[in-house]
Amino acid sequence: MKDTYKTIVKPSNEVLFKDKNSKFFGYAFPVISEDEVKVHLEDLKKKHHQARHWCYAWQTGKDEEHRQFRANDDGEPSNSAGMPIYGQIQSFDVTDILMVVVRYFGGVKLGVGGLIRAYKTAAQMALENSKIVKRTIDENFEIHFDYPEMNIVMRIIKEYDLSITSQNLGLDCKIYISVRKKEAENIFEKFQAVYKVEIKKIEG
Repeated sequence: MKDTYKTIVKPSNEVLFKDKNSKFFGYAFPVISEDEVKVHLEDLKKKHHQARHWCYAWQTGKDEEHRQFRANDDGEPSNSAGMPIYGQIQSFDVTDILMVVVRYFGGVKLGVGGLIRAYKTAAQMALENSKIVKRTIDENFEIHFDYPEMNIVMRIIKEYDLSITSQNLGLDCKIYISVRKKEAENIFEKFQAVYKVEIKKIEG
């Protein structure tokens, strides 16, 4: 089971690819929602208000089974811009990312083949200028128990080096933990086997 994914943690530096007087500015941004995509696109349209096209592709979702993506040619010939950009997202195997290539038309038509090459190259340059990191896909659990069970709960947490995301300790205790996906079932069973300890998965 694959429980890692690659993404970027901060926007890339602006890159520039030129072909026959056309300029292609490439950008990569970390995103987790379509609302964030819209904000970055609006910012780039203000910054490059004299440009002709703002073509982009994005992909979100840590788990490969639940990924969403979109590619937009923004007025360029069909599949000559958005899909070549998306192809680089796939090639670098990154997610939770928005790639935008802004084109200033230089007066000379490049043809569909030339456009595909230019958009692909600008996207590739932006990704090469990004810091790509590997992250684990985690599942979150709530552990609920009374204070006397504290020692055994903490012992399991320590034994398996689990990450506590938050805790509420009193007579009635709740500890929230984050567990790597491939270890989640085993950890769930470990706590479930403990008398007077309840564990439940938290979605989201």
